[in-house]
Amino acid sequence: MCGILGIVLANQKETVAPELCDACIYLQHRGQDAAGIATCGERGRIFQCKGNGLARDVFTQNRVAGLAGSMGIGHLRYPTAGSSANSEAQPFYVNSPYGINLAHNGNLVNTVSLKRYMDEDVHRHINTDSDSELLLNIFAAELEKHNKYRVNNEDVFHALEGVYRLCRGGYACVGILAGFAMFGFRDPNGIRPLLYGERITEDGSLDYMLASESVVLDAHGFTNIRDLKPGEAVIIPKNCSSENKPEFRQVVATNSYRPDVFEYVYFARPDSILDGISVYETRLNMGVKLAENIQKNLNPDDIDVVIAVPDTARTCALQCAHTLGKPYREAFVKNRYVGRTFIMPNQKERVSSVRRKLNPMKTEFRGKNVLIVDDSIVRGTTSMEIVNMAKDAGAKKVYFASAAPPIRYNHIYGIDLTDNKNLIAYNKSEDEVAKALGCEKVIFQTLDDLIDCCKNKEIDKFEVGVFTGNYVTGVEDGYLQELERVRALNKAQQVNQKSEVDVGLYNLCDN
Repeated sequence: MCGILGIVLANQKETVAPELCDACIYLQHRGQDAAGIATCGERGRIFQCKGNGLARDVFTQNRVAGLAGSMGIGHLRYPTAGSSANSEAQPFYVNSPYGINLAHNGNLVNTVSLKRYMDEDVHRHINTDSDSELLLNIFAAELEKHNKYRVNNEDVFHALEGVYRLCRGGYACVGILAGFAMFGFRDPNGIRPLLYGERITEDGSLDYMLASESVVLDAHGFTNIRDLKPGEAVIIPKNCSSENKPEFRQVVATNSYRPDVFEYVYFARPDSILDGISVYETRLNMGVKLAENIQKNLNPDDIDVVIAVPDTARTCALQCAHTLGKPYREAFVKNRYVGRTFIMPNQKERVSSVRRKLNPMKTEFRGKNVLIVDDSIVRGTTSMEIVNMAKDAGAKKVYFASAAPPIRYNHIYGIDLTDNKNLIAYNKSEDEVAKALGCEKVIFQTLDDLIDCCKNKEIDKFEVGVFTGNYVTGVEDGYLQELERVRALNKAQQVNQKSEVDVGLYNLCDN
């Protein structure tokens, strides 16, 4: 799961890169592995800056100064099954046809057949393990079928029909066609989010933005914000005007409208609204429902204090404490300069990182029965260490509550959690999970309650495969087996060479 965005400025003499850089900061929580920007200047020339690291480190003043053009896209990478090589930083680029850049959030689940199709039928070389490069080349191959001197909107929409026909998975994309337009599209199930907004300039013309979350649109003064619907695409001309407006089209029929519920549990910022659903309000609701479930499974009189695991669980934990009538305390102090632990490459790194990331205030634990609330429990690495820290700090009893149900299956649409067997709740009861964590009791949110917390009038179903093993796109056993094979191969063969430099455009981040 990554962060994507794109901006088209009405004034083609202005430079879009500084605003893209700032916008990337607002989506940094969606990916800290790599950052990239591509812009389109005069005569359709593409400029890019991308590389491993946080946006603030990749987009230095000198590098950004070289990014010309009034139209551009950005990407924040969250590592999935591919590698973390610089060459897999996005946006990706192909020069034929017409020159195309693409930034992709999500995951394709039929990559094996798509790679074979690219090789045997289309004869396009895929240079990395990234399914994003694969998706870009699928789009390019479909667009190339028109074999025209210049492309138009109809050609792009027809090419996207081919993408939807061939690609299976969860995806939201923004792209640039050199000198022509920015475009965006969303998978037919609406698994990954994508929003559109407009901003009125001083002369009355309109700037346009596409982004993964509403917060970045709000922060930059964009209004008339709307979600792209499942299977919908938009084309925003480079020379947008009152006569040359963005064109929306329902390219394929909506299969279902099932956003990934993990966006609301953990991934999105609380001040975002996705598919008309406030992330903050869903987390408040999770706190209420979790408290009700705790009261069924535990005597509230045995709880002295409610403590959140920062940061995502704070909203839920505060509302849970309020509903239980118990004091809420910020008893873990977070070092904000340590990344998310379940992404880290090995168990030793994860364990040591938890200790560096969180430090308990002993006065809030000593001699107390504590209820610790977290957004979810994945491998259990963080949770085990938190329980140990609470007990080391003097807690008498430790109860652990999760705002999400037990995660027993892999996430296949853009979050590289781990193989099923490494998930702490896989094939375990709640009592067995509690024993593994070393706490007195574990209380999970029920799936029905979680869905009730998130649904609205339009959406009452979500992608919940991590909890049930039933995925929106169907049975994906073949993909899961391939995923485990690739992970094992990458672990066993560290000698596999991965290019650290992209082979498309000269990259300003190589300086």
